[in-house]
Amino acid sequence: MTTRPHLTDRPRRSALFMPASNARAIEKARTIPADTIILDLEDAVAPEAKDAARDAAVAAINAGGFGDRELVIRVNGLDTPWGAADLAAVAGSAADAVLVPKVAAPQDIDAVDALLVGAAPGLALWAMVETCGAFLRLDAIAARVTDTRLAAFVVGTNDLAREMRAYPAADRATLLPMLTTAVMAARAHGLAVLDGVCNEFRDLAVFAAEAAQGAALGFDGKSLIHPDQVAPANTAYAPSPAEIAEAQALVAAFAAPENAGKGAIRHAGRMVELLHRDEALRLLAFAARVGLD
Repeated sequence: MTTRPHLTDRPRRSALFMPASNARAIEKARTIPADTIILDLEDAVAPEAKDAARDAAVAAINAGGFGDRELVIRVNGLDTPWGAADLAAVAGSAADAVLVPKVAAPQDIDAVDALLVGAAPGLALWAMVETCGAFLRLDAIAARVTDTRLAAFVVGTNDLAREMRAYPAADRATLLPMLTTAVMAARAHGLAVLDGVCNEFRDLAVFAAEAAQGAALGFDGKSLIHPDQVAPANTAYAPSPAEIAEAQALVAAFAAPENAGKGAIRHAGRMVELLHRDEALRLLAFAARVGLD
């Protein structure tokens, strides 16, 4: 069967950015079938609207009505006039995570974590990795998971390409080394990791191809800029009916009396090991979590 090592306990197939300054967008977010909603205080909000957007994001999350969607607020950087106030507001909110832009070194994680000392224990710290400096220090940044709230990486492909002066084509070949490095660093330290946004939201075939590429690379899901991207992202980052059937057959084969106690068996024309069974069990658990069992 095809292994899907990116499947995690909490679905993060689709992480939709919504401008916190747009009340209609926030209300719509309560009905969009995205796994994660990211209320944005940074790129999507004009300077004169930053303070009002912060208040709106916190009020919306505290009001609830988002079902079981994971709720994240992307703050402005600590080097901006709004960053410290953003963090203080999120720390006192009911958000699941705070997403910090342009993390470039382990010290950036430590600085943010220190400012969240009074927040609820469950508030996670997500880091945007979107600079050349970040990718040169990615393992050290990921290692801060041990002593901080760090829980996830979100790759910022647009900012990274701009800083590199790269010109990504449809196949993203120029960014593949960085994308695979992000997945490896995240997996080595037990972090979740989300692929960057696709700027194409009109041609969903283009988006679906990029989402499938990200899933194949091992990402947990994809960050999105438009509600129309949610459905194809949810499809790309979930097991297909064929994968579910293959996983069920493999688990059943290991459970057969004649295979009791065996570490490797012949199944469907090839040798499979317990690690394949464990992956199949994880895939089936994830499928059940997203209603595909």
